[in-house]
Amino acid sequence: MSALPRDRILTGDCIELMAGLPAGSVDMVFADPPYNLQLQGELRRPDNSRVDAVDDDWDRFDDFAAYDAFTRAWLGAARRVLRPGGTLWVIGSYHNIFRIGAALQDLGYWMLNDVVWRKSNPMPNFRGKRFTNAHETLIWAARDRRDKRYTFNYEAMKELNEGVQMRSDWLLPLCTGGERLKGADGRKAHPTQKPESLLFRCLMAASNPGDTILDPFFGSGTTGAVARRLGRHFIGLERDPTYAEIARQRIEAVRPLSLDDVTPRPAKRSEPRVPFGQLIESGLLAPGTVLSDPSGRLHARVRADGTLSAANALGEHRGSIHQVGAALQGAPACNGWTFWHFDAEGARLPIDHLRQRVRAAL
Repeated sequence: MSALPRDRILTGDCIELMAGLPAGSVDMVFADPPYNLQLQGELRRPDNSRVDAVDDDWDRFDDFAAYDAFTRAWLGAARRVLRPGGTLWVIGSYHNIFRIGAALQDLGYWMLNDVVWRKSNPMPNFRGKRFTNAHETLIWAARDRRDKRYTFNYEAMKELNEGVQMRSDWLLPLCTGGERLKGADGRKAHPTQKPESLLFRCLMAASNPGDTILDPFFGSGTTGAVARRLGRHFIGLERDPTYAEIARQRIEAVRPLSLDDVTPRPAKRSEPRVPFGQLIESGLLAPGTVLSDPSGRLHARVRADGTLSAANALGEHRGSIHQVGAALQGAPACNGWTFWHFDAEGARLPIDHLRQRVRAAL
């Protein structure tokens, strides 16, 4: 297979299909492999109604050795098609995730995080013999230990979490209601359909618009639907033609968002450096302008050389926006960009507002 089949669903064995993809051709892999649940007999609720559990042939393996061989084969194939700096997400339960984690490390992947998806509406343990299984585990791993160029949209994750650093425990609901795909008989179209909110977070965290996301266990196409909405490309591999057709119809109905709406905010460390003096040189702040703290009680005067001057009971202070801010407060340090404010049309704004204007011009 010479050309990369972006935005297509390929039907067949995922290991064989990955062998036909170009090496280093995808940016991210999201995998929801068989969990090897080892279910024995039917599971019933207290009212004796049957639980619609996963009992399909694709989740059955003869023994752990067979499952481990399958796991190493698909993980090895996925690593070959990942680009340098690419990452892989894989989700599982206690039945399989520890075996997958060992295989990842043996194959040369580098663990970045394990993430606990805590379900807000888990299925109860009907037999009352164990704790309710209220979570699943995702492993996020880089293709290589030595390559630090993997994508992580830290600022986007922080903004999604109301300005607080995103943690590795995610409280998200199961796929239910209108999102759950159903067949003509009213039953689930796929037994393990993942919620779009989970894929949304993974793709926003570790990919950018235009990236190609490979899902070797495509199922009902959640990865493809979210990728299309967020301006990413997808490649779906699915062995069951019925599931592939369900996914195809689902994705065709998705309306992509505009590029401006899905592009993550760049990390602050990647933004151009703007010295305070550049605000003076560009005429945004004139020498002699008086800046104040947020409360309006502390003041400092802008100097032509890019420093501030101020005075308080401790004496005269002159230096950078950070040094003078710290001195007036008697603090060991100060972020002058957010501490010092200027007046503009009746509003008091941080000087960081002017720095962003300069960055936009750059």
